[in-house]
Amino acid sequence: MSSIMTSKIRQRQIYQVISSGKRLDGRGLTDYRPIKIEKGIIERAEGSARVLLGKTEVIAGVKVEVGEPFPDRPNEGTFTVNSELVPLASPEFEPGPPNEDAIELARVVDRGIRESQAIDLEKLCLVPGKKVYVIFIDIYTLNHDGNLIDASALAALAALMNTKIPIYTVENGEIRKTSEYMPLPIRNYPIAVTFANIGDKMIVDPWLEEEEVMSTRLTVTVDKDDKISAIQKGGGGALAPQQILEAVCIAKEKARELRRLVVDSLG
Repeated sequence: MSSIMTSKIRQRQIYQVISSGKRLDGRGLTDYRPIKIEKGIIERAEGSARVLLGKTEVIAGVKVEVGEPFPDRPNEGTFTVNSELVPLASPEFEPGPPNEDAIELARVVDRGIRESQAIDLEKLCLVPGKKVYVIFIDIYTLNHDGNLIDASALAALAALMNTKIPIYTVENGEIRKTSEYMPLPIRNYPIAVTFANIGDKMIVDPWLEEEEVMSTRLTVTVDKDDKISAIQKGGGGALAPQQILEAVCIAKEKARELRRLVVDSLG
């Protein structure tokens, strides 16, 4: 039997099982795969975390530097999110500059953190208009078995919560690094919940084979107050308004569960 025929049979199985309210790996439509979160795994980073979501594996590291603020926000620190799809993680990933998938991944994670105001950027100002903390969040995919967005968002949040930043003194406008550190000021805890639309069913946490047959992807990022801080649609298919509303309700419930998991792992 050809690989193409085998693939089509597998796709048909996924559709049939999901249409009956089940999944090939035994999960319900709104169940996540097992999640494991480890903190402080990169010795030279100011903060780091590894997330295993089923077989999907992602590492996030945080580096802290001192730089200049943006001109329109002179009293706030800055942060940026980058992602790298490491070639060893999937045959589909190639060496070189970040492709569209890596850029989208970083933007979705960035938007969830930024729009929820997860980091208290005003507390990262050292000298207004001149010197602020600059936070770099780097995400590396080590194994791709689906749902990189949720795994990356969890890893980024856990890494930020694990981050310690150096304390500086300011004298006559000059800053000096001390030997002491303090936690990064975190005030919100955004959680991304990703759905795949297969047939007429919306499923949570699609694994790789489900992503390969989905028509549309929807990611809903929810903050600690159950407010939506970001929504991202992927794929060429369309979603009915009712599907989006149902996804938002499910995302709020799942976000609470995942948030407790992150907090417990760092406790």
